[in-house]
Amino acid sequence: MSNTLKTVFLMTLMMVLFLAVGSAIGGKSGLIIAFVFSLMMNFFAYWFSDKIVLAMYGARQVTEAEAPELYSIIRRLVTKAGMPMPKVYIIPTLTPNAFATGRNPQNAAVAVTEGILRILDRDELEGVLGHELAHIKNRDILTATIVATMVGAITFLARMAQWSLFFFGGGRDRENNASWIAELVLIIVAPIAAVLIQLAISRAREFAADEGGARISGKPLALASALKKLAKGVEVVPMDAKPETAHMFIVNPLRGEGILKLFSTHPPISERVKRLEKLARKMGVYY
Repeated sequence: MSNTLKTVFLMTLMMVLFLAVGSAIGGKSGLIIAFVFSLMMNFFAYWFSDKIVLAMYGARQVTEAEAPELYSIIRRLVTKAGMPMPKVYIIPTLTPNAFATGRNPQNAAVAVTEGILRILDRDELEGVLGHELAHIKNRDILTATIVATMVGAITFLARMAQWSLFFFGGGRDRENNASWIAELVLIIVAPIAAVLIQLAISRAREFAADEGGARISGKPLALASALKKLAKGVEVVPMDAKPETAHMFIVNPLRGEGILKLFSTHPPISERVKRLEKLARKMGVYY
């Protein structure tokens, strides 16, 4: 299944879960209230998340005179991809990483850390920046916002139901026991299922950005090499990153082992490298 079809399938599954939870727990009115409440929260995030995230990590906008090589790479890539030039930022940390943000290609920003500029060569940096531009071109920020809205609504409904059961559950008669138990299970399972679907969508978009970035740069093996370097770099110099923004980075800035890998916003580096090597063979690239 292609990454695009996988994303469509997962988002459809998320919508089905959202409607099922809304109907079972909150009814039609509860569904509408939860959706509007979540939409209001995420509307703000959609329009202002770029400024918030960039400020959160102390990113500084740089001019072409300050970072001529970085601008040169990005300008070449956006020209090839038929995209407008994004704003360029540098994050003052030695942790090697990068992310893109912005609600559309006309209002986008690419941020790289000082650490990534130190450890990657030009080809590897092109691969990374191609990946970030692919996120912008694919409007992944919009996808993430839509999914976050549904997850927020499901969580809101579940919490409403929890309070309802806490205050009124004891008054239900035995004939409603089966319904009560089913509702309780739904309250517990639905938010977890929603988050897992959200993470699966995030991982699918990473695969899509890897492929898109490799095609934009024309250097899939350089991107694969960069991912391996970045994964090791993050282990050596951990980043003080916020969990809610971890999905934005090209490699997960948070450490996770064992069961925590199930809740990772990123696919395993080994799987990403394997796919890029396969893509390189298809593209006839061997260097």
